Amino acid sequence: MAESRKPARSLVNIAGIVAVATIISKLFGLFRQQAIAAAFGDGVVAGAYNFAYIIPGFLLILLGGINGPFHSAIVSVLAKRKREEVAPIVEAITTLVVGVLLVVTIALVIFADPLMHLVAPGLFVSAQEAATRGISPSDYQDLVETRTIAIQQFRIMAPMAVLSGLIGIGFGTLNAADQYWLPSISPLLSSITVLLGLGWLAWSVGSQLTLPEYAMLGGIVLAWSTVAGAVLQWLVQLPVQWRSGLGGFRPRFNFRRPEVLDVIRIMVPATLSSGMLQINVWTDMFFASFIPNAEAAVSAMGYASLLAMTPLGILSNVILVPLLPVFSRLAAPENWDELKLRIRQGLLTTAVTMLPLSALMIALALPIVRVVYERFAFDADASRLTTAVLIAYSVGMFVYLGRDVLVRVFYGLGDANTPFRISIINIFINGVLDFLLVKPLGAPGLILATVGVNLISMVAMLWILNKRLQGLPLLQWSVPLAGLTAASAIAGFTAWGTLQGLEQLWGTQGIWILLAQIAIAGAAGLLIFILLASQLRLPELHQFAAQIKRKVLRR
Repeated sequence: MAESRKPARSLVNIAGIVAVATIISKLFGLFRQQAIAAAFGDGVVAGAYNFAYIIPGFLLILLGGINGPFHSAIVSVLAKRKREEVAPIVEAITTLVVGVLLVVTIALVIFADPLMHLVAPGLFVSAQEAATRGISPSDYQDLVETRTIAIQQFRIMAPMAVLSGLIGIGFGTLNAADQYWLPSISPLLSSITVLLGLGWLAWSVGSQLTLPEYAMLGGIVLAWSTVAGAVLQWLVQLPVQWRSGLGGFRPRFNFRRPEVLDVIRIMVPATLSSGMLQINVWTDMFFASFIPNAEAAVSAMGYASLLAMTPLGILSNVILVPLLPVFSRLAAPENWDELKLRIRQGLLTTAVTMLPLSALMIALALPIVRVVYERFAFDADASRLTTAVLIAYSVGMFVYLGRDVLVRVFYGLGDANTPFRISIINIFINGVLDFLLVKPLGAPGLILATVGVNLISMVAMLWILNKRLQGLPLLQWSVPLAGLTAASAIAGFTAWGTLQGLEQLWGTQGIWILLAQIAIAGAAGLLIFILLASQLRLPELHQFAAQIKRKVLRR
């Protein structure tokens, strides 16, 4: 939509809009996870929900997520079109996608049992096999209850297949039209519906039920409230699309229109590529189902994932959403010099934000987990397990987001096949690493396997881009990256040492004491990082600081 619209916002403006909206959404996501932890701890309901959510959640992230393949394909094509051309393109794509995903939804409902068996085979062991593996009768009963609840939840959440496609198309359409607030804020609706559902469960019927009845009803409430949130995410987009002339929910069957084919050419391999990444998540859960107390392991993975992905998701949207249209507009060879500068900008911005954050989260993992989750059903044992998983997640923050930056470069170049091929290879690498690490390290080993896969992907894509763009200044880029890594490590040790001293002075009991320790130790580590990073004299740091200063003074 290069014409017939108001001038494009600056990257800083877009980043600010996305940051505020995403922070609000992520905070509500955190409240939702806190409510789940308080209601169910790391028991059978939370474990079943994590297993049941694998495929619906996979579809929501894959198809409906900001920076997902549907979003990326729509933005890549529509950003180059006039506004008046958009509505029929979007409506034709929507018609095609809904038709395909309706068939997928029906299949999910019919084949829920075998699909859950495929996702988590460790839940389907027989009593005799459980006895030979040393699983106690009570733990085996937990397994049976977990799989029963998971299958029921899976069937309830099957319609999220269609909803995911609709949400992703809407996000891409609105972003291509330079509208960023609604796509970034709307995920909070899903959190709100879950909070309302759990509130109803606790205040209306929770105390009147036996423990098995509470678990079964709790599983149903979690599933239906999750679906309700996805419905709301889609519905809030429609009025904005209609008012902006960007199309609506009107059937169109001109699937051979060139613009529609362009979207499909990017969307299909991009979906498969991102799907390969999500298959790695399924691989992790496959192996996790065989860990003793599998429901506790996957619950810890879910709780730790949110703590790691909340800041990572905020910064991902801030960095990637404004850069994707820029990568697309710089795809021509005559623009490659500027494209290389933008790639450096994306990677260094990722390093500046994610490396110190990783170091601080590793140093402060246990008090963070205790402050966020440790209450009611979530006990000290759950905190320790979740802390170990959170440390593993934190190790890989930079490579996770750095890989995503490079994937968007390929999308901007109109090449979704290369990330797809890399992802296929990484499925096998992830499976091997999971197999090697799960037995000695348990759930944290599965997360470290994913970190290894993301690192391999990032290196492979840099190597390919270096050849395709006729050389990248990789050695030049590696110097500030090494400096930022060293500064982050020193900041992490500073935070850890400060925390140890504060614990000796104040102890470790009481939420306010824990919050004060996190704040002081985190501030000490962050201050050290800022002092050290400023010595690197990176242009990106000075530009960012100047822009923030101008905004503050203007207000």
